[in-house]
Amino acid sequence: MNRPETSATPMLSRRLFLRASGAGLTVVLLPGCAIPVIPKRPTPDLDAALGWISHAEGRYTLWLPRVEMGQNILTGLKQIACAELGVPWTQVDARLPSTRDITRVKATVGSDSMREYAVPLAQACALLREAMARGGFTQAQDVPAPAPQSLRLFQPGGLPVALRRVPLEQGPAIVTGQALYAADVRRPGLVYGRVLYAPLSSEFSAEPGRLNEAAARAQPGFVALVRDACFTRGRATGLGIVARTPGALDRIEQALAIEWRTEAGKEGDAQTQTQATTWQEQLDIDRALARRPTLPHAVHEDRVPPAGEGEGKGEGTNGWDLDLRFDIPPAAHAAIEPRAAVAEFDAQGHLQLWVGSQDVFYVRDVVAKQLGLDEDAITLHAQRVGGAFGGKTICTVELEAAALARAVRLPVKVQWTRAQEFRQAFHRPPSSHRVRVRLRDGRLHDWWHAFTSGHILLTNAAAPPWLQSVTTFIGDRGVARGAALPYRAHARETRFDLVRLPVLSGPWRGLGAGPNHFVTESVVDECAHRAGQDPLAYRLAQIEDARLARVLRHAARAARWREPIVEALGEPRRPAASTSASLRKGRGLACGIYKEMSYAAVVADVEVDPTGAVRVTKLWCAHDCGRVINAEQVRAQCEGNLVWGLGMVLREGLRFEQGAVVAGSFAEYPIPRWDDVPELEVLLIDEGEPPTGAGETAMVAAGAAIANAIRAATGVRLLTLPCTPEMLRA
Repeated sequence: MNRPETSATPMLSRRLFLRASGAGLTVVLLPGCAIPVIPKRPTPDLDAALGWISHAEGRYTLWLPRVEMGQNILTGLKQIACAELGVPWTQVDARLPSTRDITRVKATVGSDSMREYAVPLAQACALLREAMARGGFTQAQDVPAPAPQSLRLFQPGGLPVALRRVPLEQGPAIVTGQALYAADVRRPGLVYGRVLYAPLSSEFSAEPGRLNEAAARAQPGFVALVRDACFTRGRATGLGIVARTPGALDRIEQALAIEWRTEAGKEGDAQTQTQATTWQEQLDIDRALARRPTLPHAVHEDRVPPAGEGEGKGEGTNGWDLDLRFDIPPAAHAAIEPRAAVAEFDAQGHLQLWVGSQDVFYVRDVVAKQLGLDEDAITLHAQRVGGAFGGKTICTVELEAAALARAVRLPVKVQWTRAQEFRQAFHRPPSSHRVRVRLRDGRLHDWWHAFTSGHILLTNAAAPPWLQSVTTFIGDRGVARGAALPYRAHARETRFDLVRLPVLSGPWRGLGAGPNHFVTESVVDECAHRAGQDPLAYRLAQIEDARLARVLRHAARAARWREPIVEALGEPRRPAASTSASLRKGRGLACGIYKEMSYAAVVADVEVDPTGAVRVTKLWCAHDCGRVINAEQVRAQCEGNLVWGLGMVLREGLRFEQGAVVAGSFAEYPIPRWDDVPELEVLLIDEGEPPTGAGETAMVAAGAAIANAIRAATGVRLLTLPCTPEMLRA
């Protein structure tokens, strides 16, 4: 609903409505739609922020311009609002908005919330504070915006003491089970829906064939079978079912016994099986280089001489001191909350949607386009999201719910099953890497890195081949993220190529930062071993960025990793692996820069038993995201990323067979459990720089630190993931 405007409410109308367009637009084509649906990504500024905060009847309302998905940005932005308004915590009501409560904001992605939204919100609150002091704006358009350096956010010491440790906003509601998530929404007359697809990637043609409709209609709770043009994803066509209860959906699906038509019958099935087993071959970096020795997209563009050429040629295999290949498998988002949406049409044809999406305005645009509705005829209500990690950025379950609700003229809830999450969502793309290094006096001299990957930003879950081919010319910044080498070298050449895969690939926590940093930090660590040098001292001697060196030193101090630069820790020593008859122990470290704005370094201790089983015993993380607003929540984000790094190295790898994801549950796709999680120690570094991002930063170092510790313990360099006992025993 629109908020009422009263005479007691200061009218912050100064350039209130932001233009719909913005920088950094990404063209995304919805499957089955001839005209692209373009996510509009306006840059947040004071104009927009004036609509996020208001005052009426002695209380302030903060409409959250971000999606709340466990990062607790609702708490962090409320802290900023209270500090700048100069009011106690209990005087501000923080709310999740609908698309009618605020102007368009861009998707909640990229750890950008504090970096991009803190200052505009603080400025808007400062203006509102001044307005309240004067009894309201009379010449709002003439009020100058406060300079960032004048904001309380950037004063020495940061926020007032009373606002540094505050209750988790909506914390009691979470633990008492109040309606917070899309799946919790209840509407009068609610029924339940599901759209069935063939158990194949939507890169393959599939549609419902023979089915037992009579048996389905005979099931208790049956409401409808729905065929709709909206149920098209890629080359796949689905069939909708509606029931009175969630359990009835399972019985109806089983009774239908759908026989799926794929490609061209039996011949098509064989073709599908052949295609589905070739994604490893499609990505094979050595095959790619044999076809095209210089890959098209560059991160570093120096020319590194090939084997046998140039000064500083290596003495190792083929003229290189190090020549390693890494293969990173696909990985699922594995959010604990399967995605859900509730759709309801009123008597006037207005659609309301309750969603758990990272981009509610984009979802509104897509649903309007597909259902032929005006934007004003649709209201989306943002709910808390129980984990997203980049996986809830496109429109999927929301369109399904809306189309089913239109068909049956009842409120419909659609919640994907765990099997649907694995088999119908997009995943972290696999990648294949070849890294070659020449050393001189033990230091990096020539660095050559080539890799192939599936797409990330222009995902094939939403873009047809002709549109995705645009990346042939422009590349994919998501794939390139984290591939820049942060160490000095005489020459650096890093290039990559993109492959449209028969698996759906797209944004995954940190995009390419996790896999690319894993490769880079593994290679640099191996260089230190080959040079016979301490891995910490080796990095510090060649790091180009002072803040990166700073987090590395802090992590070393926390873990008591002694080296000459840390003078207070006494004489230098190298952390050697220790062995016994039953256990090998090792220590490793890694560091990295996330999006050229945030920094992290991690030290890991591991134990490896005689069976090859790895146990991480402790992780230390030093983290620099600039000004810290809520230390407890930043630590929580760091801890989450450390566990993601553990899962990446030791647990997670999504398997495909005959065009389908094998996993249908967490039993078949194990993620870290409580007994896998070691003691975690997080050190936050805040030297007063502007706030940047914390949500994904520690991913740049967590996985590689664990892999490097395994190398120290066993002598085995992990070249494929996940690490298995069989791999180490071999």
